[in-house]
Amino acid sequence: MLSSPNPLKPRLTQARAELTRQIDVVNEFGQPSHVHIPAERALTVYLDKRELVTLMTLGASPEHLVLGFLLNQRLIQSVGEIESITVDWTLGEGEMGQPGVAAIKTRAGQSQAGSKTAARVVTTGCGQGSVFGDLVNDIDAIQLAPTARIDQATLYALVNAIRLQETTYKSSGSVHGCALFKGAEMLMFVEDVGRHNAVDTIAGWMAMNDVSGHDKVFYTTGRLTSEMVIKSAQMGVPIAVSRSGITQMGLEVAQRVGLCAIGRATHKRFLCFSAAHRLIWQAELAEHATRPIAHD
Repeated sequence: MLSSPNPLKPRLTQARAELTRQIDVVNEFGQPSHVHIPAERALTVYLDKRELVTLMTLGASPEHLVLGFLLNQRLIQSVGEIESITVDWTLGEGEMGQPGVAAIKTRAGQSQAGSKTAARVVTTGCGQGSVFGDLVNDIDAIQLAPTARIDQATLYALVNAIRLQETTYKSSGSVHGCALFKGAEMLMFVEDVGRHNAVDTIAGWMAMNDVSGHDKVFYTTGRLTSEMVIKSAQMGVPIAVSRSGITQMGLEVAQRVGLCAIGRATHKRFLCFSAAHRLIWQAELAEHATRPIAHD
């Protein structure tokens, strides 16, 4: 069933899928057992009846994922361009070779996105991430809030909130998680087989709920690659935190847009890779922290 609380926003189904699946395994002693694994599914996206891409996803919030994908790839400029997003897992029940379907209908009836899908760059993200060629060329137009800051105490509280969060990763592993914070308050948390899917889902949720990124913090369990930094900046989020490290291109993009990239953030340890002026330092809070290992 399609629904939208706002007639100016797209109507969405709510086709949430089961995130894990129980399977039979045999342990190192030759004993049979049961474990849960992430229920990865293929979702083929059709834009005005034209096949666009197939995403590999858990299906936690596929409508938001598809919407965020379109926004982050700059295939649409606003949610107002979309009339509806209909996700149906039953066509193939998400099995390999028989993907579920996401049908997107634009208000204009014929999308102009086709020309933008020609130049594709395969990314380093897990799963099937892709960035369309003109994204890097657009980053100089991004203006992040110049006064956005985070203090060290809030950073530690944010990292601790992630540690306490009940996750699919804790029960089955093999997934990435992303979160959006305002201060130490977690506004949204999502997991998927690829971190790019998780951040796209957050972008879609922000767009549907008119959430501005100017005073928010983006968190990811994965590396801060160029893709992740660009997407954080596109969402208007000026601070990105990761429990992992950063790539050279990710650092270059962060420096270029003035995004504060914080990595290897666990407990009271972290490294600030760029825009250190956005951090309000409280070094006394790190007194008992040990120096992080200098590799991923």
